Amino acid sequence: MIQLQTPLSIPFLFLPLLKLMAESLLFIYAESLLGKLASTAFQEASLAFGVHRDLQQMKETMELIRGVLLDAEKKNPQSSALSEWLIQIKHVFSDAEDIVDDFECEALRKHVVNTYGSCSRKVRRFFSSSNPVVYRLRMAHHIQDINTRLAKLAYQRNMFGLQVIHQDTRIVHVREMTHSHVNPSNVIGREHDKQEILKLLLKDDHGQSLSVIPIVGMGGLGKTTLAKLVFNDTTIHACFPLRMWVCVSNDFELRNVLIKILNSAPNPIGKNFNNFETEQLQIHLRNTLHGHKFLLVLDDVWNE
Repeated sequence: MIQLQTPLSIPFLFLPLLKLMAESLLFIYAESLLGKLASTAFQEASLAFGVHRDLQQMKETMELIRGVLLDAEKKNPQSSALSEWLIQIKHVFSDAEDIVDDFECEALRKHVVNTYGSCSRKVRRFFSSSNPVVYRLRMAHHIQDINTRLAKLAYQRNMFGLQVIHQDTRIVHVREMTHSHVNPSNVIGREHDKQEILKLLLKDDHGQSLSVIPIVGMGGLGKTTLAKLVFNDTTIHACFPLRMWVCVSNDFELRNVLIKILNSAPNPIGKNFNNFETEQLQIHLRNTLHGHKFLLVLDDVWNE
């Protein structure tokens, strides 16, 4: 259970309707690695160690796979073969990151020794010099192994009908306001994800009055659809008599969010909250929630 302090000074359940998909994380992973490989400092280090060509090949193949991941994030993969392929990519990226970190450490070692080695015995002892020829051969072998694995994975994308999508071709658009209605028969392959979220929502909180389930992911992964399945589940209906669905989108201004929450809650007398001040809205919301076990869903929450 995660505690959350809010300007409302009241506890609530916060479900931003998100799911960390493996391929989305891999895309972010690739972005980070490619950023390091493209840096001026790293380019200079690769030239100094004589492995610039091999690292350039690694960078180009990783860019190819990154583009494939942009396509894969649209597909909601279910096949075990595609899942295994993504796992292999994760392993190769992890090994590539080790190479990058090793180079950064070695470059730092050389810099420190060159700068302070002539005047500090302690520095020389701490950064014991390695044989540059042995180091170059060892790293070249590791890089070539990674390049072979990357090339194989890039070739295997054809098995899944994945195409390369360059980042500058991605379309950015404004999302429509969402609602909580969904037809479960139109949703395939999300039952496991749904059950995992239900477990988090329904488990005993040992008397704690506040619970937060933040799950994040890139656009188009089906986060809202997954949340709708949870929101409309019969066990949720039984456990949370008061359920509210709010689409925040890019309008994360406190007063507007308060109005949306109040409008989504039961309002027997049809009160209009649009002219209320923020403090009045807080009071009304506190009174509405007091004594109730409730679920508040905040959809389309952005973190830029």
